[in-house]
Amino acid sequence: MKRLSIAGLGAIALIATVPFVSQVPGVASLWHSTSAVAQNVQTKGQIQLRLEAEKQVVAQDQQGKQSQKWEPLKGQVVVRPGDVLRYTLTGENKSDRPVKNLTLNQPIPKGMVYVLKSVNATNNARVTYSIDGGGSFVENPTVKVTLADGKVETKPAPAIAYTNIRLQIPSVAAKTTVKATYQTQVR
Repeated sequence: MKRLSIAGLGAIALIATVPFVSQVPGVASLWHSTSAVAQNVQTKGQIQLRLEAEKQVVAQDQQGKQSQKWEPLKGQVVVRPGDVLRYTLTGENKSDRPVKNLTLNQPIPKGMVYVLKSVNATNNARVTYSIDGGGSFVENPTVKVTLADGKVETKPAPAIAYTNIRLQIPSVAAKTTVKATYQTQVR
């Protein structure tokens, strides 16, 4: 009888832990998920999402000319401060209907800094940013800075302040793909 109740408690703890683990930075990476499905309930559309990461590698040839390429991140990868990573978010509309008003929210991973103006998106996506953990989004985040003379000025937010990127896509046609890339740098 004791074994059954301990096993039951273990199952309940696992069920309660899985949603929590996916939200804890560092622990979430232990759960290898390469795609997700987003649904638009009103039109019954279905978008399959995939997020991939690449590391920028800069090489120099014998003549001193530098070249840049992107290497996919797979398995156990070591990144160092200053390394630049490029994330590619792909959404494929698998349904026979267009999906309207798709919103994708990408948090900037902890330990990373968003590379300003690095977003490149298809399908007329409107790109906005958050500097408050996803509470609010604007196209050009600003912060208030107190100057030495006591005056307060509004200035563009520094890259380190960015916490989320939001893409709002007006429409994704049936059986088509949308794509967005953005870069971050390891602190």
